[in-house]
Amino acid sequence: MHRVTLTQYLIEQQRNYGKVSPELRLLIEIIARACKAISHAVSKGPLAGVGDAVGTHNVQGEAQKKLDVIANEVLVEANEWGGHLAAMMSEEMATPYTIPHRYPKGGFLLVMDPLDGSSNLDVNISVGTIFSVLRCPEGVTEPDEKAFLQPGVKQVAAGFAVYGAATILVLTVGNGVVGFTLDREMGSFLMTQERIVIPEDTQEFAINASNARNWEPPVKRYIDECLAGKTGPRGKDFNMRWVASMVADVYRILSRGGIFMYPRDAKYNDGRLRLMYEANPMSFIVEQAGGAATNGRQRILEIQPRALHQRVGVILGSKNEVECVTRYHLQA
Repeated sequence: MHRVTLTQYLIEQQRNYGKVSPELRLLIEIIARACKAISHAVSKGPLAGVGDAVGTHNVQGEAQKKLDVIANEVLVEANEWGGHLAAMMSEEMATPYTIPHRYPKGGFLLVMDPLDGSSNLDVNISVGTIFSVLRCPEGVTEPDEKAFLQPGVKQVAAGFAVYGAATILVLTVGNGVVGFTLDREMGSFLMTQERIVIPEDTQEFAINASNARNWEPPVKRYIDECLAGKTGPRGKDFNMRWVASMVADVYRILSRGGIFMYPRDAKYNDGRLRLMYEANPMSFIVEQAGGAATNGRQRILEIQPRALHQRVGVILGSKNEVECVTRYHLQA
């Protein structure tokens, strides 16, 4: 069976829809190659000590694992010399990384979470890489923090890789969502999901139930209704799923529907997840797959970032369920 490669897909998007310039295609291909290298490192597991703490903390104050540092270095080194970027920003870095003067500069900005879910490395649960591509503002030659502070609607591409039993790459260039699987023998990402569509209704929800005491009333109302099952106001039974690895939870929703919630609460008043590295790219992907994404009160992609490491509440997935939770917030 002939399968479309990532490169073929990107070229077709340019030829048929004008969605992908040659520069953007090469940028996405470089990111994909970096993801293959990270996947290889993840697969070594305890043999390479990838889950070991390194005694340092990132700008978020989170303890870094060995592979957090490796993944960040792999992505930076892969992308700095290609000539497609003006600068890049990572969850693991305090300030933007400008392209060294010895390399040519391009017109894009890369925003990334090099290793999402790394706290799960030591128990062999899926982790991943999340990325977002923005255009560098016109006339800006030395991008600073302000250049990155663009709302999610400005993204030209977004994607994530899941390093699990198989390595999956999910991608949108603003024309739907597709999925690729890494063929390790060929060394290529081959299309295995031509058009990913999230069902509008679901009977699965993903939330960290241990935070229930901190939830706002609209979230508690929604979860209580789900738990009430067939005898409750929703009239159907729900299952709860929670991996604590956003890439794995969102990939499950893309595969079979569901709602993912990491809302603001009494413990995390601004939310727990990062707007630019996690919420925006995932919201772009989910919306392109027919789902919805809000912070409970506002469409995430319309939020104007105020800071590089800004946090936000996240409610995303099957459209009707997200709209239900959002309605509860607006009624509160």
